[in-house]
Amino acid sequence: MHRLFPTFALLLFLLAPAVFAQEAPAGYRWYNVPVGGGGFVSGLVFHPGEKGLLYARTDMGGAYRWLPDAHRWQPLLDWMGEEDKGRFGVESIALDPADPERVYLAVGTYTTERSGNAAILRSSDRGRSFARSDLPFKLGANELGRGNGERLAVDPNDGRVLMLGSRTHGLWRSGDRGAHWSRVESFPAIATSPSASAENRWRRQQIGIVFVVFEPDSGKPGSPTPRIYAGVSTRETSLYVSEDAGASWHPVARQPVGLRPNHMVRAGDGAFYLSYGDEPGPDVMHDGAVWKFEPAQQRWTEVTPAPQSIDSEGDGFGWGAVAVDPRNPRTLIASTFCRYGPRDELFRSVDGGKTWKAVFAHSDFDHSASPWTAQATPHWLADLEIDPFDSDRALFVTGYGIWASRNLGAFDGGGRVQWRFDNIGLEETVPLALLSPPQGAHLISGLGDIDGFVHDALDKTTVQFARPPRYNNTHDLAMAGQATGVLARTGYFHDDPGNVPHAAYSRDGGRNWHVFASDPPGGGVAGRIALSADGKRAILQPRGGEHWLTADFGGHWQSARGLPKTAVAEGDRFDANLFHAFDTATGALFASVDGGMEFRQVAAAAEDAAAVGDDTRVELHPDPRHDGGVWIAAGSRGLQRWAAGKLVRLAGADTAQSLGLGKSASEGGSPVLFLFGRVAGKLGLYRSDDEGRQWRRIDDDAHRFGGVIRHVTGDPRVPGRVYFGTEGRGIWYGDPR
Repeated sequence: MHRLFPTFALLLFLLAPAVFAQEAPAGYRWYNVPVGGGGFVSGLVFHPGEKGLLYARTDMGGAYRWLPDAHRWQPLLDWMGEEDKGRFGVESIALDPADPERVYLAVGTYTTERSGNAAILRSSDRGRSFARSDLPFKLGANELGRGNGERLAVDPNDGRVLMLGSRTHGLWRSGDRGAHWSRVESFPAIATSPSASAENRWRRQQIGIVFVVFEPDSGKPGSPTPRIYAGVSTRETSLYVSEDAGASWHPVARQPVGLRPNHMVRAGDGAFYLSYGDEPGPDVMHDGAVWKFEPAQQRWTEVTPAPQSIDSEGDGFGWGAVAVDPRNPRTLIASTFCRYGPRDELFRSVDGGKTWKAVFAHSDFDHSASPWTAQATPHWLADLEIDPFDSDRALFVTGYGIWASRNLGAFDGGGRVQWRFDNIGLEETVPLALLSPPQGAHLISGLGDIDGFVHDALDKTTVQFARPPRYNNTHDLAMAGQATGVLARTGYFHDDPGNVPHAAYSRDGGRNWHVFASDPPGGGVAGRIALSADGKRAILQPRGGEHWLTADFGGHWQSARGLPKTAVAEGDRFDANLFHAFDTATGALFASVDGGMEFRQVAAAAEDAAAVGDDTRVELHPDPRHDGGVWIAAGSRGLQRWAAGKLVRLAGADTAQSLGLGKSASEGGSPVLFLFGRVAGKLGLYRSDDEGRQWRRIDDDAHRFGGVIRHVTGDPRVPGRVYFGTEGRGIWYGDPR
């Protein structure tokens, strides 16, 4: 039986003044749902003077410090909020060799026109707290060359001095521990020239200066180091040196040209090793080399570990990084980059680069910490490090996390190297869709790059969705309200095979999947999907396309008539013939009562509802009661509700970026609402127990995740529990204290 609300009473409630949230958090505990890695870790930095002190940076998910005793990573930037939006990507990390308490981060994710300027974050307590210095330019932690480095460096003889190589504005210097910065006008103009840029699939990006390296032996403690090197990502003259603490610069003599440098490391005997590629990476790299530079003799020697001929696919490959053992200047490791035939490889030398041996052929990889990685191949090996206190311990980054070994030296005696996926606490996935069904697993996720998961336990990692299909991105998820276990998803391939439809369905709660028989007309790309309550009909809208209806999972398609391309559709949870759709362009609401064959407008835009905005993914949530109502998170159009034949904007929420419906506090009562949006002018995560009349903030100042929370989802079985996704910090859930 449908539960009906008296129209008059409902309208009085919807139009009643809202009671706004208090500033104080409401007492939630927050937990990552462990996947393990899941994104590009772009750099690692050991402190040279303290055992076990190690940092990691990511392209869009903040920075971490390693906790040796706990054997896990500690996130450092979860406190960043709306005012730091666009700075969650870390372009570079620098440590003060003379003071292990000091750490500096160069933050800024994109250099696009819409992106804000970058900043330097300064900490004197190992990242527990930071001060911020704004920069007058942008950085590109998630752009080409993001695995190069390090761009930021602290003078080992004078910790007051820092140097930063920018992408677009040359070289910069600070003389007060990063508080204030000025441009080094004497640095050569090639750093900002077109030759220091590269083309990606969308636009040409400036790469600029990719590393700064101080030569400590050229100076003395307490005074600025005279000799400094800086590398520019160009195939022309790329390595420059200053002999007067950065006042003037000139090219290093007899250096190789024709390739771009990406890393430069100093050995204990005073030699330097540089890795090169024809492109900055990580998207492509077809050629490369490794060179040794001995400043005392001004001598360059090529020490490339392997020739191009070993690439069986003939596409060529580069060299992503080189590292030297701080305890033995003749022991090196170097990594190939974009070597797809047969795979990327790690090489090791114990004679200063004269001879090399491949390591992975004599390695074992332990996937137990994150079982899904058994289906992944190490790639994007953009940084390597050997522990300055333990020559057996080495780490390398990949496009999906960090691998670490504690017996690297066994390789030299003919033994096998053991690698472990060491990412506990480091969660970098980008959730694209989340569901919490009323039966089965409490959480199902769709993720960028690594498809998606059925999370049977919220404290353990698991394997991905069973093949077929294996999408790179699961773009959207839908469930049938009255057909237990029936789900659907849409997916995207980075390299589209051309013969696999972009949607799949499951009849067992995501344990097994079946590919749709075909894409809809004009499909061929991922989009949004909705299911009818009985799971027998699906409406699929390829991105930017028309809405299409199928009653046999892609065997046949027909147009869902009456819907504009700008509409978002969702199926009712009880009535198999009922669908609703919200037009993001006009704010109008549509409904179909014939199973999605034809839609008619049932309401014009709600009063006082501004434009949605192109940065918002509009969400429709059918009311879990039997009343045919819908809750709508409509961005800058606010939180809206369709009930009793009226579409009304609720006064309590200024904006509604994402909405989740949780378990009611009473049987048959109204659902608990979880909102990421702006209430009384404050952006945050909020909870309402009275249908939106009163809101209380439940996130806190230590958990703001760069100011981006998406796909808020309440648990229909656990009171008070909420799930949400971030942009580079994985999936989170919260329970009341």
